[in-house]
Amino acid sequence: MTLETCFTRIEARDAEVRGWAYLDRTARAGAGPLAGVVLGVKDVIDVAGMPTTHGSPAFSGNIAATDAASVARLRAAGAVVLGKTVTAEFATYHPGPTANPRNLAHTPGGSSSGSAAVVADGQADLALGTQTAGSVIRPASFCGTFGFKPTFGRYPLGGVLETAPSLDTLGLFGRNLALITAADAVLADEDDLPPAQASLTVGLCRSPAWDAASAEMQAAFLACANVLRAAGHAVQDHDLPAPFERLGAAQALIHRREASMVMGHIRRDHSALVSPAFAAMIDAGAAESEADHQAALAVQQQCKALAADVFAGVDLLLVPGAPDAAPAGLAATGDPVFQRIWTALGAPCLGFPAAWREDGLPLGLQVIGAPGTDRQLLSNARAIEALAAIREI
Repeated sequence: MTLETCFTRIEARDAEVRGWAYLDRTARAGAGPLAGVVLGVKDVIDVAGMPTTHGSPAFSGNIAATDAASVARLRAAGAVVLGKTVTAEFATYHPGPTANPRNLAHTPGGSSSGSAAVVADGQADLALGTQTAGSVIRPASFCGTFGFKPTFGRYPLGGVLETAPSLDTLGLFGRNLALITAADAVLADEDDLPPAQASLTVGLCRSPAWDAASAEMQAAFLACANVLRAAGHAVQDHDLPAPFERLGAAQALIHRREASMVMGHIRRDHSALVSPAFAAMIDAGAAESEADHQAALAVQQQCKALAADVFAGVDLLLVPGAPDAAPAGLAATGDPVFQRIWTALGAPCLGFPAAWREDGLPLGLQVIGAPGTDRQLLSNARAIEALAAIREI
């Protein structure tokens, strides 16, 4: 899209969607492989000269002096840094004002709420987000756009708010797979794209959270499997090793414990300005013992050691992207239960819309590759994109 198209869309819709925390009306395109691509940046990521508020009044006067490493790479490749997108407070669970562009009475998800919303609504081509539990794939599922969480450590985190070092991952939202693939090449400095495999072996992975999926989500998952079969791909049920039953709880403990370690000072220094939800999370993490934290990290490492077994015999896994379509209301951002284990595993995940409800809300799924196979996953995902239920607003 052109910059002018984005500004026109923002003028028409931002008062309702409220996805932007800050806009640069003087933004201009650069030269390079992403020339003219319009970029939004989650407001926990620094952009020189723009506020980085972390979604909190405690940081309302915080102006970044330099670009985050990721922003610098995308800018150098020609992307237009249009502004900062709304985040849930400190990239956790207390939401900002953003509404779901598909149905304004519903949450866009979080914590990368603004990033998902502005891309889904046609206000930007691409946006940076972060995922520590489910903050890229869940809002992509709720808003009906592509979301990509790469392998843990693939993208640089300099200039990004630290929330849980064992889990924090920078991610992307894009209008289409080609934009995400191009941005991934820039961010990871990996231009080569392997050829897509003509026939994929897809593992149907219900995951330990399957019972949390609604009947509609389960139906969308099985319908997508049937579409893949009809297109000539091999589709088979795929169970996870037993330790994965404990990985979701381990991720949640690691998240709150490490959040208390790296953001506890915010809770102490700005107690009157942080939300009760953030204070409760930090306090719960502080109450965890270091022994329990280490035990949870051991579960994470045990599952990472089993990654080769998990992906043996399959090219990718198909998993629900969320329990259901976006919940009604803006007071909460939804449940990350279908993302926790994959974030902890550090595997690359691509979320996409697979079906649509009558009320205009999408049902999103995700495909997951083995850690370190990001470019192959993005290449193979072209087969998924060709079959996905993409809808422009």
